Amino acid sequence: MIEQKKLKNGFEYLKINNKNAHAKIALQGAHLFHYQRLGHAPLLWLSGKSFFEAGKAIRGGVPICWPWFGRHKTEKNLPQHGFARNLLWKLLEARENDACSTEITLQLTSSEESLQLWPHRFELLLQVTVSETLCIALTSKNCDKKTCEISSALHSYFAVTNIDNVSVEGLENTLYFDAVTNESKTQKGPLSIAEEVDRIYQKIHNPLILHDQTRTLHIAATGSSSAVVWNPWITKCANMNDMQDIGYQTMLCIETANALEDARQLAPGEEHTLTAVFS
Repeated sequence: MIEQKKLKNGFEYLKINNKNAHAKIALQGAHLFHYQRLGHAPLLWLSGKSFFEAGKAIRGGVPICWPWFGRHKTEKNLPQHGFARNLLWKLLEARENDACSTEITLQLTSSEESLQLWPHRFELLLQVTVSETLCIALTSKNCDKKTCEISSALHSYFAVTNIDNVSVEGLENTLYFDAVTNESKTQKGPLSIAEEVDRIYQKIHNPLILHDQTRTLHIAATGSSSAVVWNPWITKCANMNDMQDIGYQTMLCIETANALEDARQLAPGEEHTLTAVFS
């Protein structure tokens, strides 16, 4: 079942239920903010202080960072992580493949508003498949007459029982940029979290595995050779107005990305798809 819902303030979202799972996707930002297999705890973390308001990004779920990741290279006053997560997308297709699988396609195209922020004409499609696994595919198409560069991320917030008991496998011996210290380093062994972490890993080839006390999550990516791992830890978390002070304890972001040297150049008419499958 696919339902179009609206909060009291007019904020619109889609509610999806099938025999395997249920999910919720906001039309603003094409933002998947809930996914839960039947009989299991929610896969995605969502802040209890998150805004569900026009023009404000939701804290949690899977925000879309596009057409740049992080700060803009030259214009520091432009929105962090681009503009796609704050604009209203169009529902292009909602299909129930069968009783166990639902497919949603949302579209964002260039507009007068977007052209003021980024001087390129584009079409952006997000396809979400809700089933026993969760698949998210972001397709960027250059509709302009000139080449453009995009960096992006599926900024996935995963719910964990306690950050002290979490480890990430698949990043061993991988070079990363540490945004906390502004240094390039190499990952030694599995990653555990005991402080603020903000890292962009490059040349990722292995599926990543998130080990928690109660479950193991596999993250498989295509169209990507970079991944971002983020946890704000104590001080930064306390200073965020859309996150509880202890929110860092029950979340970890592992983001399928095209970041830093993994940014993509799209010639006129060319497209690129960034895909993440969670199982």
